[in-house]
Amino acid sequence: MLIVALARPQAQVPEENAIRRGYDLVICIDLSNSMFSEDFKRGDAMVNRLQAVRPVISAFINNRPNDRIGVVVFAGKAYTFAPLTFDHEWLRKQTARLYIGMVEDGTAIGDALAIAIARLKEGWKDKTEGRTRVGSFVILLTDGSNNKGTIQPMAAAALAAEAGIQVYAVGAGTNGRVPAPVFDAQGHRTGTELQFTEIDPALLKEIADKTGGVSYMATETNAVRDAFYAIDSAQTADFGAAPPMVTRELFSAFAWVGVILLGLAAWGANFRNGRAAAWA
Repeated sequence: MLIVALARPQAQVPEENAIRRGYDLVICIDLSNSMFSEDFKRGDAMVNRLQAVRPVISAFINNRPNDRIGVVVFAGKAYTFAPLTFDHEWLRKQTARLYIGMVEDGTAIGDALAIAIARLKEGWKDKTEGRTRVGSFVILLTDGSNNKGTIQPMAAAALAAEAGIQVYAVGAGTNGRVPAPVFDAQGHRTGTELQFTEIDPALLKEIADKTGGVSYMATETNAVRDAFYAIDSAQTADFGAAPPMVTRELFSAFAWVGVILLGLAAWGANFRNGRAAAWA
């Protein structure tokens, strides 16, 4: 063992702290009352639009460990719900707390995009150690047409295009009359009725085209999942090469084994000599 240790054995292993390459991205999530519409299916049960998209968003976040991800929520107004962060476990817990009605009703698509762009621009100033930012993009998830807010959607799209930020727009749900729950004044569900919902696919496509992104219309759960999968595939950092290798020294393990064996041999010799002396 000591001879092997003197030979200085080594192993080549990938560098653990290699520079990570990833994106900054913000997910804009519509929380307007129309998200209550139950035109999505999970197994045999009908679920509302937020219930359908939430696990898809969680899986998307989980699949991008090298990205900083933030969340903007909107309805009649738009707010930063989570800043850009690498703490994806915390982010998934936060998105699990989202509920319809936490923002006053309406659909302010332009305001949501403007806030997302502002958060991304702020993130550019943060030089995170050990990471290279590949680019920035926004995922806009909505089930309505713009009817609130102070910034027009195409004005926000122009700001994104000027900054080189692509917008991927996902329209979730179907146009027309769809089943939706009815609640009493205390918030208890009392039944179901058909309510009219309207999505503006032309606007979503125009926003995406303006910024170099892509728009998707998803009328059921699998379509939402496919849209996020397509976005994930289109905006994944390509490392292009294996991570750099570093040399790890292995001699100490062999040296310790050799020392232990020498110690055992010395102890054994003393033990035998002691027994021989006792017999004599």
